[in-house]
Amino acid sequence: MNRKDLLKLGLGSMGLAATTGLFHQAKASWNIYDAEKKQYVLPELPYAYDALEPHIDAQTMRLHHSIHHQSYVNGLNNALQKLEDARTSGDFSLVKHWSRELAFHGAGHLLHVIFWNTMAPATEGDNSPSDAALIAAMNDSFGSFDAFKKHFVAASSAVEGSGWGILAYEPIGNRLVILQAEKHQDLTQWTSVPLLALDVWEHAYYLKYQNRRAEYVNNWFNVINWTAVADNLKAVR
Repeated sequence: MNRKDLLKLGLGSMGLAATTGLFHQAKASWNIYDAEKKQYVLPELPYAYDALEPHIDAQTMRLHHSIHHQSYVNGLNNALQKLEDARTSGDFSLVKHWSRELAFHGAGHLLHVIFWNTMAPATEGDNSPSDAALIAAMNDSFGSFDAFKKHFVAASSAVEGSGWGILAYEPIGNRLVILQAEKHQDLTQWTSVPLLALDVWEHAYYLKYQNRRAEYVNNWFNVINWTAVADNLKAVR
């Protein structure tokens, strides 16, 4: 193996290790997979449906979690079953379709889990990070928390169609990055690991905010659980 191959292997391992760190934590505490049944499951929320009021309303949370997120779990399990059926029968004529379904529903499931677990009821005063490592990473990657917030709000508000705004850790450059995701799986940066995810599909905000996505994004900053984000950063590093 030459130096170039070793470098590729090393960079790939860094990305895998970072991803494994966060999702090992997810498997242990987020209850999103039933190992006995070998199926993904809808996790309970770490707070009541009305806990994020007035910034995110209870009816939206109930529909979003119990119906929309459940549909991604069902779609993910179905895609896995169809691909298993294809391997058993040897008929791969629909492999392109089911591979797309696997990516779409799998990304939707995991991003929703991060979304739920990086929010918490709003507290009095300005909601900003207090963890020293997270603050240092933001300062290093964006210049300041205020610069990060302006960038994140702008990027999330400008996602074309339905998708996500994502704060991610990119292990090769040891930096934080802000990504847009259309649908769930598009515009992905493969080595990056999501630390904080904001759902900007219309079902996440339309009952309360109608077409005022930017207002929703700004108000969402009141319910970010920065302790959870800092824990995610520690897990991937």
